[in-house]
Amino acid sequence: MSAPATDQADEADEGRRAAIRVLLVDDEPLLRMAFTMVLEAQSDMRAVGEAGDGAQAVRLAEALRPDVVLMDVRMPGTDGIEATTRIVERCPHSKVLILTTFDLDEYAFAGLKAGASGFLLKNALPEELLGAIRSVAAGDAVVAPRITRRLLENFAHQLPSAADGSAEDERLARLTAREREVLVEVGRGLSNTEIAGALHLAEATVKTHLSRILVKLELRDRVQAVVFAYETRLIRPA
Repeated sequence: MSAPATDQADEADEGRRAAIRVLLVDDEPLLRMAFTMVLEAQSDMRAVGEAGDGAQAVRLAEALRPDVVLMDVRMPGTDGIEATTRIVERCPHSKVLILTTFDLDEYAFAGLKAGASGFLLKNALPEELLGAIRSVAAGDAVVAPRITRRLLENFAHQLPSAADGSAEDERLARLTAREREVLVEVGRGLSNTEIAGALHLAEATVKTHLSRILVKLELRDRVQAVVFAYETRLIRPA
């Protein structure tokens, strides 16, 4: 016997409430509309709001508490970097995914420094966009390690000098020797599989070490771990 229509409607409503809630931020209305169409076609996502500038994005993030904010960076007025900084501070539940035109855009680097969980090219395929949103909502970073490394190497001049790293040095002391080795390899842009091969560890062991590193260093994700490795000069730009 099929379920009553009211039960089916209730289940559908419950599914929508449990869906990943996404706030779209871009100064181009047509792009926001395209993203909305892609999101609304998914059973596990919904667009909860749109903003055309950073200031509006912060207001909506505080009001709507989205799971993920798709954030353009080059906008008039309050740009995406300042908006990301404010959202990360005021709405810790909301993860920010930076949208950028170029994979070595200085704005993407600044966004990662501001606390974004990664960045995505605007010309990414729909399945890449959806996968990135799901990953960020689950607490993962979506920037490929090697791309993060390239960003940092290009903008290494913005990092503090070794003389400014006393606080970071104290945090480094919290790590075991093995965790420090893993952090170095993460900073060099290796994947978990590559780190496992380089250090002769099981991949699951690498994941465990990385989880402990993030907790001990009070970092949100792998992206921030790479930034930390450069800031503390564990990794020096080529």
